[in-house]
Amino acid sequence: MNTNSLRFQLFTWYATLLLGSFTLVGVATYFALDHWLTGALENTQLRRANQVGRLVREELRNGEAGLEGRVSSQIEASLSPSQNERVIRITREDGVQLYRSEAPVDRTFDPATLPAPRWPAGSDSALSVISRGNNEMVLAAHKVGLSNGTNYLVEAGAPMTEVRSDLKNWLIFLLAVLPLLGAIALGGGYHLVNRALSPVDQISASAERISSHNLNERLPLARTGDELERLSIALNHMIDRLDAAFQHSRRFVADASHELRTPLTVLRGELEGVVEEPQLMPDWRERLGSALEEVDRLIGIVEGLFAISRLDAGEAAVEWVKFDLARLAANTADQMSLLAEDKRLRVICIAPKAVWVEGDRARLKQVVVNLLDNAIKYTPDGGAITLTVSAEDGQALLEVADNGIGIPQEDLQRVFERFFRVDKARSRELGGAGLGLSIVRSICAAHQGKVEVTSVPGHGSHFLRNP
Repeated sequence: MNTNSLRFQLFTWYATLLLGSFTLVGVATYFALDHWLTGALENTQLRRANQVGRLVREELRNGEAGLEGRVSSQIEASLSPSQNERVIRITREDGVQLYRSEAPVDRTFDPATLPAPRWPAGSDSALSVISRGNNEMVLAAHKVGLSNGTNYLVEAGAPMTEVRSDLKNWLIFLLAVLPLLGAIALGGGYHLVNRALSPVDQISASAERISSHNLNERLPLARTGDELERLSIALNHMIDRLDAAFQHSRRFVADASHELRTPLTVLRGELEGVVEEPQLMPDWRERLGSALEEVDRLIGIVEGLFAISRLDAGEAAVEWVKFDLARLAANTADQMSLLAEDKRLRVICIAPKAVWVEGDRARLKQVVVNLLDNAIKYTPDGGAITLTVSAEDGQALLEVADNGIGIPQEDLQRVFERFFRVDKARSRELGGAGLGLSIVRSICAAHQGKVEVTSVPGHGSHFLRNP
């Protein structure tokens, strides 16, 4: 995965914020629940202490004689603190304990181990204390003041076992649910990121398909009114401008080529007529012959440019028929063998079975001619050229290999450029203008195919054409 991609960064930020939010909510909920449960327990104990305080006041109205027994019986009858895992303690101002509940049935704590009473500054207080045995408790105190000046401290407490148990269960729930919610959220986030960026993928795929041969295509528009729609519109406007520029350039090349063909043809005819004059001086005949060669080269360049402009305009798609590419290649190889014989070259055609394709027969024959002509020009005398036609995975393959001078590695990517020649001086001697392979590439592109080349200097070149 590309960690620098927008997709990865959006997903990472989304996951970090979401998981951080879940964790923060979980931690905040845990402490809020702790505070709420502890507060509820404190309030309960304060109400219980106030209830016991009212009971003490009522019993004190009957006198202090037998007060301890009456209070004890009333508390045990109405509250039963030892049965309910609660503790109640009543202490007089001079330190004498009027009442202290027994230890609960489960012996989770012992009231005798509680610290000494702490008299509140006001009438009530609530605090958490740790008794012996590491049992945390909430102890609430209520001060009962009598008219005779005697004060009693009523303390009611309860262990925090249930609170801690509830918090533990909540923590287990969070630890079990948060990862599940996180996984669901991350999966949803990944889906949302992919969905949000799917228009970008569609734009990228469409942009990859658009070339100088199909500038009439446009990028898809996501009617969302957001930045992606504005980007698509801006890119389509740019493609419109490029299309107009390419059309203008193609029309210029086509018009210029067409206009140059007639005067060049006339000029060649005139020169040929002058050269054939018997009274022409030998040195002038030689000069005019050289000029005639240059005119022929110019005519070849003009014809090549005109052919490329027509291919770029889609002319090759007009006359498509179904035919046997293997047979076409074999016939073309036989015709080109006449040129190869002058250099004592062997042209070997390997086309064992029919390979049917649809396309412009004349243009595809031009591909074979150009590739064989190129191989013949740059293969030393006595060499061999192999032409192979086959089918692979439903695709037609046409290969031309030679054992000629080869192409340097730094020039392999440029051999299909117009007017590019590896050895300009030698190409000029051989009559090359640097348009043959450009025409081959244009014809292949017009047939939704491609052409590739591999070469080793001194050991020949290998051209592979995939229609």
